[in-house]
Amino acid sequence: YRGWAGFRWHVGMCCATYATICAMTAPRVLIQHQDFDVSAELAALRAGDARVGAVCSFVGTVRDRNEGASVSAMELEHYPGMTEKCIEAIIDRAVARFGIFGARVIHRIGPLQPLDQIVLVAVTSAHRGMSFQACEFIMDYLKSEAPFWKKEQTPEGARWVDARVSDEQALARWAETPAH
Repeated sequence: YRGWAGFRWHVGMCCATYATICAMTAPRVLIQHQDFDVSAELAALRAGDARVGAVCSFVGTVRDRNEGASVSAMELEHYPGMTEKCIEAIIDRAVARFGIFGARVIHRIGPLQPLDQIVLVAVTSAHRGMSFQACEFIMDYLKSEAPFWKKEQTPEGARWVDARVSDEQALARWAETPAH
């Protein structure tokens, strides 16, 4: 490298390339007990990708009420291995349908309390419309197809939460026509 300018260019290119490679190789799906940092996850998702013009995210949290009863705690279980594959397939469908550049889904398991974060769905794309739609598409399919089980603690005792009709209705709109 010739002089300081050449060295700075080389270091800058290596850093940009490294950020792009990290964003591309970071896992798209994480199932974990620990909380997540939304800002850090969004920064990592869009790092080094100058094509990104939109970042859309959804964070689901534990409510203190469900179906008219107070909820003091929740426990989430999943089917290890199958859950990750299912969510990867949902992301693949979103990439094909909406042309998004990247996606990340983080879903927590184990015991959770009201106000705790449960899930992050984040996507990047060139424009906001596709980003919003892809984020909602992933979340709708995640709620209905990914093998998670939720048990709530209420004053009446523990109860398993059944699938909701509204979640199935949300899927119906995606079956109509592709977004492109």
